[in-house]
Amino acid sequence: MIGYLKGNVLASDAGTVLLEVGGVGYEVVCSGALFAKLVTDGKGEAYTYLQVRDDGVTLFGFESPEEKGMFLKLVSVSGVGPKMGIAVLSAMRVSDLAVAIASSDVRALSSVKGLGKKTAERIVLELREKVSAAALPAQESVPASAPSSDREEDAIVGLMSLGYTRAESMRAVRAAVERGAATTEEIVLSALKSM
Repeated sequence: MIGYLKGNVLASDAGTVLLEVGGVGYEVVCSGALFAKLVTDGKGEAYTYLQVRDDGVTLFGFESPEEKGMFLKLVSVSGVGPKMGIAVLSAMRVSDLAVAIASSDVRALSSVKGLGKKTAERIVLELREKVSAAALPAQESVPASAPSSDREEDAIVGLMSLGYTRAESMRAVRAAVERGAATTEEIVLSALKSM
């Protein structure tokens, strides 16, 4: 099995790169993060998963061992194939995906193009116990900090009352504050625009 590659990018197209390693070109279907990194740098490394089926062999590539591990968890869910697993990891960072699964945030999962509500619910049901802080990359395993002010907490509660999860609300509020929103009302309005 091919588990890791390091080389130069010869060509790239629609999420796939041709990675030259020791004179051999490997066609790798990449996660969004890996594709962006390889295309930007023109070279790099990929942690890979080799899928062998009757109709062909496909090599999937990931930016980190943690991302590959999350992919393997996703494809263990019935109804989630490798292409859907790559689509989910291209739409969400590993840490955001882990938070969505751990907090049963079906809405965030079903926002991924091609992933229906029933499949999102199955992912949550089958992986909730398997996804933990150990699944997160080291730099992202620190839990999200508490809101730094009462107005941020008020904005989070306001968004939650509209049906958003706490994790979604916290992310949107942080982004709104970073964009310069100051009052609770400004934070909520700015956050709603990004949701």
